[in-house]
Amino acid sequence: MSTMSEPTFAKDEESTLSPHLDIDVIKSEDEGSVSPPQNPLDFEPTDGGFKAWSTVLGASLVGLCTFGFVNGYGAFSDYYNETYLSDYSATLISMIGALQVFLLYIFAGLSGAVFDAVGPRLLIPGSGIVVVFSIFMLSITKPQHIWQQYLCQGVLFNIGATFGFFPCLAITAHWFRRKNAYTTGCVAAGASVGGIIFPILMHRLLPKLGFGWTIRIMGFICLFCYTVAVITIHPRRPTKPLPPMSRLLDFGAFKHPTYSLLAIGAWISIFSIFNPFFYVGLYGSVAFGESNLTSYYLAILCATSIVGRVGPGLIADRLGRYNVICAASLVSSVLILTVWYTSSTEGSLVAFSALYGFTSGPFFSLLPSCVAQISPIERVGARIGMMFAFMSFGALAGTPIGGLFIRTKTIENFHRLILFSGIVGLGGSVMLFLARFSLQRKVFVIV
Repeated sequence: MSTMSEPTFAKDEESTLSPHLDIDVIKSEDEGSVSPPQNPLDFEPTDGGFKAWSTVLGASLVGLCTFGFVNGYGAFSDYYNETYLSDYSATLISMIGALQVFLLYIFAGLSGAVFDAVGPRLLIPGSGIVVVFSIFMLSITKPQHIWQQYLCQGVLFNIGATFGFFPCLAITAHWFRRKNAYTTGCVAAGASVGGIIFPILMHRLLPKLGFGWTIRIMGFICLFCYTVAVITIHPRRPTKPLPPMSRLLDFGAFKHPTYSLLAIGAWISIFSIFNPFFYVGLYGSVAFGESNLTSYYLAILCATSIVGRVGPGLIADRLGRYNVICAASLVSSVLILTVWYTSSTEGSLVAFSALYGFTSGPFFSLLPSCVAQISPIERVGARIGMMFAFMSFGALAGTPIGGLFIRTKTIENFHRLILFSGIVGLGGSVMLFLARFSLQRKVFVIV
């Protein structure tokens, strides 16, 4: 039996191993219809160099402005519930955040497929224009007019964000092979940085500047980040014409057991994984009253999530991406059921926020790498996008279902929310383990 000291990559019956890559590749249904470039080695991942690392920098900044803004919705939710949209229910307010994730995910398959064809040159500037415009429009929305927040923050922002964030996740596979989990983690970590910056800005600036100028400052930050990203993100592979709509999305990927099990596991997990991001601050204010820590639970969670998205990526490139994502998913679910459920002091809730941020981070950073590991490089964008599009309906339903548990904000109702999140998370972990063992049945191998 192989041991962890003998690095071997799993190979399933449907895979072919490229002579230049040592990762598994699921054959594409329409592989033969795409003419290979004349010099294939010119487009192999370099695993380093100025252009490669500058691309990671730019992609991380896009992650900060897109998914980072979504990660920070917990701070918006608190402010909306208490002040700006206080006439509306917590469930209706949480639906804004759920709609953000849903639209970000549902168009991921399309954005990934378009990226595979045209590259980042047009997608990143176009995404930036829509994202920045939507944030400035959010700054002029009126209190107690929730349809305006739905339109600007829930819809317009995320249509722009999806055509920036998912191409940035995919482009790391064009530049990096052996360090792909690490570099994808860097992009995902950008989202965690945004999840720290935006809640702190809300907490610090709202009392002094009001809602409008607080949001405009966020818009200027995103404008700067996108400007840097447009300069630093470099294409690696040649462009090609867009295929017909019937072949734009790679539904054939779902014929392969590993991809399908991974998608099902991710879909189940997404029902629960955002609940701590959305509700940990509100739980703190209900359980312990308003204090200086109330506004920082989410920031602590996102801060440790930075480490959780980058550090495990380094480990996963050595011990196996499927191995690490399965272990991290299991531990994060156990933390919900043990540490969060039993939190009786502010210190214990801080501990949960820190630990959960670290252990949930690998789900976001390693899922794209797990898809890339079993996909041909020219279809990475489409297959990552298809995965997240499949998850979108779970993302839409998860946090509003959580909000139903706490229509009356009591500790008992929060405990029901926590039990729901933990048990569903365990179910998702089981499916991720099944995906891992469908790829390689042996335990002590790198997968």
